[in-house]
Amino acid sequence: MTTDTHTLADLDGWKAKRLAALKAADGWLNLVSRDWLQAGVFSVGSGATNDIVLPVGPERLGVLTQHADGEVDFVPAAGGAAVHLSPNKKLPPKLLVDGLLLELTTINGENALRVRDTQSPAPAAFPGIATFPVRPDLRVVADWIAFDAPRGLTVDTSRQIATAVEATHQAVFTIAGQRFSLTATHGTPEAPQFVFRDQTAGDATYPAGRFVYGEQVTATSIVIDFNKAINPPCAFTDFAVCPLPPPENILPIRIEAGEKRLPDGWSH
Repeated sequence: MTTDTHTLADLDGWKAKRLAALKAADGWLNLVSRDWLQAGVFSVGSGATNDIVLPVGPERLGVLTQHADGEVDFVPAAGGAAVHLSPNKKLPPKLLVDGLLLELTTINGENALRVRDTQSPAPAAFPGIATFPVRPDLRVVADWIAFDAPRGLTVDTSRQIATAVEATHQAVFTIAGQRFSLTATHGTPEAPQFVFRDQTAGDATYPAGRFVYGEQVTATSIVIDFNKAINPPCAFTDFAVCPLPPPENILPIRIEAGEKRLPDGWSH
């Protein structure tokens, strides 16, 4: 990376898209609740007598039924046919009802109902994300090394929910003359996601760690641009469940690039 006008404009555009995604109706700034589901029939709404009580919205939003096989139906209180929601870990199904965006999330085979308020003032009030100055030396071209066989790993999360993942590759790179590696624990070999923590965690960056995504992936190489290291969803809301870095992704150096931690006092 060079800091010429073209490159800076590209990074500014990336930052603008990142902020727009956070503020979108399905972003991370307007979440208002998350409730685990069990098999059965449950009323949903802001009224205190509901089985699932929401902090916003109509007194009775509708009725949710989770079947024994994990499939879910939702019948809006305003009327209409039941809407079927089939669990999908990678692409959680969504349903917009009375200004609330309902999302069926799945972890370890267990479903949860996550709700976003599309009229929430939180996105407009969001102060933005401070970033480190651009560091050309922290855009690295790494060796993209496939393991002899996929490795099963157990990754902890921000909610102390251990999850099983399968890792197929690691990136090996050099910073300031030292060799480091990161294992891709999410995404795909063609579009990998790295969850990492470095020595800025806690003072300058989010304590649990950050995410960065591989770019320009070939069979043997991958670009990791730490200038695009981002805060995980759990930095913005308590209603997200984020993977934590495995031990091998905790770097013994300061990566002073990418997003910094949110201002003290920001909470949602």
